[in-house]
Amino acid sequence: MGCTKKTLAFLLMLAFVGVSLGAVHKVGDSTGWTSLGNIDYLKWASTKNFHVGDSLLFQYNPQFHNAMQVTHDDFQSCNGTSAIASYTSGSDSVTLKRPGHFYFLCGVPGHCQAGQKVDVLVKSSSKAPIASPSPSTLGSSPANPPSEMLGAPGPAQSSALSLFSSKNSLAWSLVAVGGVFGFAFYF
Repeated sequence: MGCTKKTLAFLLMLAFVGVSLGAVHKVGDSTGWTSLGNIDYLKWASTKNFHVGDSLLFQYNPQFHNAMQVTHDDFQSCNGTSAIASYTSGSDSVTLKRPGHFYFLCGVPGHCQAGQKVDVLVKSSSKAPIASPSPSTLGSSPANPPSEMLGAPGPAQSSALSLFSSKNSLAWSLVAVGGVFGFAFYF
């Protein structure tokens, strides 16, 4: 019986914290990820709202294409030789785990130059009720803050600040849940 109450409290805590699946965005919609068809992936991305927890689905013919996550500089120069991550299955799902810019391109020669590249701007989840702390509460900020994208430079806020605020939100949510549902552990 005590185990049932603990399980119920845990499930209620998950519901309170806001555990949910994010949206899945098929890159290029019905056209998919291709260099044919004159699709403007930058325009496509500008019409979408991407949030932490959402996924990008790259669907393409793996005989002719791939998807590579790259740095801002490599995105600008269409350079896929030092990719952060490479995807080659033809149906690749990439979860967007933090806010900031994510840059992808096709590494097949000429495809990126023909427009097969996308810059996705991921926003924080709107479910977080607690605002980010000011930089003064974290100490001095570095002259070159770390990027939001696995070590890739680009226009984004400090990942340390995002990590701090998301852990703070989770901690406060857990404290609130513990206060509300903590009684279940005593029975």
